[in-house]
Amino acid sequence: MDKKDLDFLREVLPFWEKLEPSQQKLLEDNAALKTYEAGESLHSGDMDCSGLFVLQNGRIRVFMISDSGKEVTLYRLLERDVCLFSASCIFNNITFTLNVEAETKTQAILIPTAVFEKLNKNSLPVSDFVNKIMAARMSDAMWVMEQVLFSSFDRRLAMFLLDQANLVGSDTLIITHEAIANHLGSAREVVTRMLKYFAEEGMVQVHRGGLVITDRKKLSALV
Repeated sequence: MDKKDLDFLREVLPFWEKLEPSQQKLLEDNAALKTYEAGESLHSGDMDCSGLFVLQNGRIRVFMISDSGKEVTLYRLLERDVCLFSASCIFNNITFTLNVEAETKTQAILIPTAVFEKLNKNSLPVSDFVNKIMAARMSDAMWVMEQVLFSSFDRRLAMFLLDQANLVGSDTLIITHEAIANHLGSAREVVTRMLKYFAEEGMVQVHRGGLVITDRKKLSALV
């Protein structure tokens, strides 16, 4: 990494200034800048833990896969976010499998598992940071599970479309029905039927490979 990358890491990690000089050097010597293409896996259940990721730019999603093969997105991470669950082998109390995938071309600074584990065990500021991030991520995941179990699909789909539009900064969404289904833990056919209903109600226009939100107010009323 160059000086710009190190400055970014120092700025993003709130515990940096509270580390011992030897601990700061441990991070400087071992952190590495990685680039991931859209669709590339940063971590999955069938591979060893890679470490902790600090996003410089891009977007990644963290998701689970059911025994039947359905996916459900738990949360997404953007610039300056930290991906802790990708290093879940550090934490003995995590027994479920999470997958981490780049949604867009992404650059992230990788801190190897062994290095972060050592810091987590020997630095109170680091362990406090870990606990706060873990609590926030778990809250995100539990909210998603609550929506899957108790919210109607039209509401969940409307929320997803509006969130996606806000995320990309456009009401024109380049996304397939299959991809939407993977985010929501549903089947492509269910997504297609509901989008057809949304289109009949004038809320969206569906085209090959994506859709356009045409009535935000009406779509928002479902949320």
